[in-house]
Amino acid sequence: MTITYLLSAFAALAVIWFIRAAIHGHRDAMQQRGRLLDEAHGLLIDPGISLAPDQFPVVTGQTSDGRHVRLELIADTMVTRRLPQLWLKVTLFEGERRDCPSLGALARPTGSEYYSIVHSFPEWMKPPEISMSLLMRGDGHATARQEADAGRHFQRLFADPKVKEAVITAKATRLIYQASQGERAAHMFLRQARFSVETVPAATIVQAIALAAGLSTVFCEAEMQPVAKVA
Repeated sequence: MTITYLLSAFAALAVIWFIRAAIHGHRDAMQQRGRLLDEAHGLLIDPGISLAPDQFPVVTGQTSDGRHVRLELIADTMVTRRLPQLWLKVTLFEGERRDCPSLGALARPTGSEYYSIVHSFPEWMKPPEISMSLLMRGDGHATARQEADAGRHFQRLFADPKVKEAVITAKATRLIYQASQGERAAHMFLRQARFSVETVPAATIVQAIALAAGLSTVFCEAEMQPVAKVA
């Protein structure tokens, strides 16, 4: 009777210990997730930070040329034949609505990119020849000249294999850029998406913003700065 009582007490304590460890582990993971864009603060003018419903940080601010920028993170576990991806989404807003079509390109499309804008565009376009599969679509308002200009820019832009999606619209330019890959062991054995970065490096953020700024000038280079600089 005493042994049964001791075993029951030990089992109860073990369950409590595992529950407490799981709670602490989850809390630590959420706190670490919330710090992933800390290095963006020193790069932007008047930076602000908030948390998305999934606890990933959202940072807003201005570039040195006065354009409003929004930085977000996407944990993508829907990739095929690759490790989970942590995408940095840069949205660069224009001061005034531009007279230009909406179009974009998506690298290595699988149809599972739930975050993609390109999939929502109705018109299919012939993508430029590059070393990977590329999906190019638009809203149907681009002229042949605009389509060709965009294609040439996409050809240069997607030479960087970290670029996942690039989109131009009248109101904003958006770029999705690889921030990190998931840890292989966690993905292979636990089917979890764990990323080894404590924070997304400032160099990665600067590069993504610069590429988005360059993309925004495709249709109106004479009116805008060629590359936006962070603060």
